[in-house]
Amino acid sequence: MTFTIYPAIDMRGGKCVRLLQGDYEKETVYGNSPFEMAQRFAKQGATWIHMVDLDGAKDGKRVNEQFVLEAAKLKAKVQIGGGIRTEADIVHYLEGGVERVIIGSVAISNPEFAIEMVRKYGRKIAIGLDAKNGYVATHGWLQTSEVQAVDVGKRLADAGAETFIFTDIATDGMLSGPNLAAVNELALVTKKEVIASGGVSQLQDLSALQECEVNGVLGVIVGKALYEGKFTLPEALQEVLS
Repeated sequence: MTFTIYPAIDMRGGKCVRLLQGDYEKETVYGNSPFEMAQRFAKQGATWIHMVDLDGAKDGKRVNEQFVLEAAKLKAKVQIGGGIRTEADIVHYLEGGVERVIIGSVAISNPEFAIEMVRKYGRKIAIGLDAKNGYVATHGWLQTSEVQAVDVGKRLADAGAETFIFTDIATDGMLSGPNLAAVNELALVTKKEVIASGGVSQLQDLSALQECEVNGVLGVIVGKALYEGKFTLPEALQEVLS
């Protein structure tokens, strides 16, 4: 498998936004059309696009799904997280052409359901672990659980989960560099594929994460750095190829 760059499209109110450390009061709008943003990323060479329904994550139901289903028709593969609480949500997206569905909050509130979905849909399911100081945060990061991300990861990996998306909330949107230690720890504990999210601010961050490939860190989600012009998607793709 190759190290993959996942450009991120976070959706709220039908727009492309970024939140600072998941704070809904600290929102920046970067575009009025999530689909057009997905088109742009696909044209620039993205093989995958990471989409998040922030309204869905907060409300516990699909809200911005139309943009996801539109993007799923593009050449790039799409993974979606946010507001996915039921098997019907999963089936809806998979039947709509989405390649991978991310289970987040429900993996904590209903681990038995998460295990069942992993066993039923295999690699089509990714487990999203968003952590504050090592503890999983849920419901659009509005609640912090008493469960450690590595413990959840280990349990779900043992049940058959193959892909984890790890977000360090302290670094998300901060352009302060990724939490390499936490990402590596999850990869080593689960012995599965881990996609890192949060903190990327420069091309060297991508190289540093790619060096963790030997441990199972096989991708990185990049959001604010692209929107703020720290580097372009073609530059990012070239960085991990060189």
